Amino acid sequence: MGESEQGARSGFARKMNELFPFNWELLRHAGAEPVPYHLKKWWFCLGGTVLYLFIIQVVTGIALTFYYVPSPEQAYESVAHITQDVRFGWYIRSLHKWSSNFMIVALFLHVMRVYFTGAYRHPRQLNWMIGFGLLVTTLIFGFTGYSLIYEQLSYWGATVAANLAEATPLIGSWLGYFLRGGPTIGENTLTRFFVLHIGLLPTVAFILIALHILLIRLQGVTELEFEDEKVPEKERYFRFWPEHATTELMIGVLLMYILTIFALVFPAELGEKANPAVTPAHIKPEWYFYFNYRLLKLTSLRVSVILTMALGAIALFWPFVEEFLRKKFHISDRFSVLIGVFAVLTIILFTVWESFSG
Repeated sequence: MGESEQGARSGFARKMNELFPFNWELLRHAGAEPVPYHLKKWWFCLGGTVLYLFIIQVVTGIALTFYYVPSPEQAYESVAHITQDVRFGWYIRSLHKWSSNFMIVALFLHVMRVYFTGAYRHPRQLNWMIGFGLLVTTLIFGFTGYSLIYEQLSYWGATVAANLAEATPLIGSWLGYFLRGGPTIGENTLTRFFVLHIGLLPTVAFILIALHILLIRLQGVTELEFEDEKVPEKERYFRFWPEHATTELMIGVLLMYILTIFALVFPAELGEKANPAVTPAHIKPEWYFYFNYRLLKLTSLRVSVILTMALGAIALFWPFVEEFLRKKFHISDRFSVLIGVFAVLTIILFTVWESFSG
């Protein structure tokens, strides 16, 4: 290579650096960050799976938005058009549905892993709260998503949700009116759910994800070591790039393959169009709300709302609650594990119970 050619390239690089003055050494430094050995197992890096599924949600959601019409008169027909007429519309819609379900499962598993390994304790209490906020945001994503279809499940699910919101202490009447956009479920309700689904919730999710990743970067990953995984000192860490990033990429390819199989075998269906005059004999929310639905059946409307809020608050602030119990009552790690096992088994029991009930 001649000196003139090298000079031209260096001149071009200098000019580009002036146009976009970014320190690429920072990026190389971030890529060279050492990652603990236990992250070679998928169970310990579920956060990457959640992020990948969220990206699929964003891409497929944008594609669906081009054809969806958020009005009671055209919402159902636009979804039917996507499913039946738009080329590969059924595939995009099925990917959107299944990636949403997988994301909720991955988030639940991630929360369980963080809890049972004690990775929520000091100094990572704030990141636990951010992660829990992401879980709640994702559940609201799911609810507003299937409400937009405006089938019978959508309409009556929104009705129940508005009634639950109305049973909230102190602000219930205002919250119920706000969700409906008036005294009844109608055009304003669908518009508000649409704005929540494509505007507010993605913004909240992006902020929470950014904060979550920032805190992980600042505090580092919780380092775990197991008796059956004794490794030499020099092998306890490996580089984020390319080793860990390549593993995450392979997991992403596998997930896309699995999602495609689910989309082909179990494509997103379309129920009956919403009819406010006809109350279905048997209708249930999506499976991730079965726990709350069973709780609602076992108690009253107000009691189920108060219990859900109380349990949610305990889960959100659990790192601080546990710290208080340790100081006040000298509880052990075994107590926290038993609480976690009881909570997980209760959620599974209520979900299975509701799935088999009429």
